[in-house]
Amino acid sequence: MNVLAYLIPVSLILGGIGLLAFVFTVKSKQYEDPEGAAQRILSDDYDDRPKT
Repeated sequence: MNVLAYLIPVSLILGGIGLLAFVFTVKSKQYEDPEGAAQRILSDDYDDRPKT
């Protein structure tokens, strides 16, 4: 049972770090255009080769 005294705070800290990372990505507008990638891959202008 002593291991729970370590696991519970560690899991809460890791969950808080994950929540902070998610909030940071939302505030930096990384989810602003979810449909853009789907539309770009369907267009004829899509090229998977590196640009020269």
